[in-house]
Amino acid sequence: MIVVTTNELPGRRIEEALGLVKGSTIRARHLGRDFMAGLKGIVGGEIEEYTKMIAEAREQAIDRMIEDARVLGADAVVCARFATTEVMRSAAEVVVYGTAVRSREE
Repeated sequence: MIVVTTNELPGRRIEEALGLVKGSTIRARHLGRDFMAGLKGIVGGEIEEYTKMIAEAREQAIDRMIEDARVLGADAVVCARFATTEVMRSAAEVVVYGTAVRSREE
């Protein structure tokens, strides 16, 4: 499955737009990660525990979007975008969405 943020697929022609596809996940903070983040807040620097958590959440959301696209018979997703929203004090939702398409090589 090809996933791009552009409107077009280099070297391919979009034959049919199949509709909106999306994937999401909600992740809660972990007490151990919060402790380490608190320490980083004192001394400064990247909070690697949260960076890893959000990266994993993005990958899971992408996987779910790809599955949504496969159900429609797509071979690509164009215009992919991410959004993140805090759903409660200690949890965030990561959403990825785009347009599922069928394409062919030019």
